[in-house]
Amino acid sequence: MMITIIWIVFVILAVWIGVVLFLDYLKHRHALENNSWTKTGLIGFIGNFFDTLGIGSFAIETALFKFTRQSEDRLIPGTLNVANAIPTVVQAIIFIQIVEVEPWTLILMLVSSGIGAVLGAGIVSRLPEKKIRLTMGVALLITAGFMVATKLNWIEGGGEAIGLEDSKLILAVAVNFVLGALMTAGIGLYAPCMALVFALGMSPKVAFPIMMGSCAVLMPMASWKFVKEGAYNRRASLAIAVTGVFAVLIAAFVVKSLPMDILRWVVIGVIIYTSVIMLRAALKPTNIV
Repeated sequence: MMITIIWIVFVILAVWIGVVLFLDYLKHRHALENNSWTKTGLIGFIGNFFDTLGIGSFAIETALFKFTRQSEDRLIPGTLNVANAIPTVVQAIIFIQIVEVEPWTLILMLVSSGIGAVLGAGIVSRLPEKKIRLTMGVALLITAGFMVATKLNWIEGGGEAIGLEDSKLILAVAVNFVLGALMTAGIGLYAPCMALVFALGMSPKVAFPIMMGSCAVLMPMASWKFVKEGAYNRRASLAIAVTGVFAVLIAAFVVKSLPMDILRWVVIGVIIYTSVIMLRAALKPTNIV
């Protein structure tokens, strides 16, 4: 019964943020960014395809935005949240149905991430571009660090538990609150959330509904803040929202598994490279005229 309620909430969130995004697009349709529907749509498809497979979309899409010059750096955090909100909700609906997880553990972690996102988005949406670049450069390095640690088995843990109790549950809720806030700065929740689940002795499979469900709650809530502040790329967000849903469905139902080892290392390399670019731009002295 509780899982059904969560599923209904996800549907409501998806419809709500979809309406918010479309109305804002219509309002500003004559003053859209000078970028490509095709390129941004492909970025969204690629990012959400691998997101559904557990790699995460934020770092991949950030790198592609930089390589193809499809968005200003200061708009990337908001764009990542707004654009991927609906595809992520679709992911959550799918994985919460097929992977068993203890309801209260799921609900508390989802709610804490959502609250963290609302508080974080209000701050990030007002940051100047230099601080956005610095924050995202550090965030990408942190993401790469978690991915390397997971790949090399430096983070021990994992078990068969599908839920948490007492101090472990309190710790998980607190950490997910912080991860929700960091999502609004462009740091993906998937890798650190997966590491958290492993470290607390839960089954690796449980990471998927928890991390996808957390993002499905926090991203629509954070997106509303970014839309309200106009701190996102409208054309890119609409394109990614559409192509991202198709990518999620293909990855979830057509491609069940892929040889991911080599691909994960490639992604880690891309993340580190993009982080260096962001940090160099952030630390570059500003010319004073």
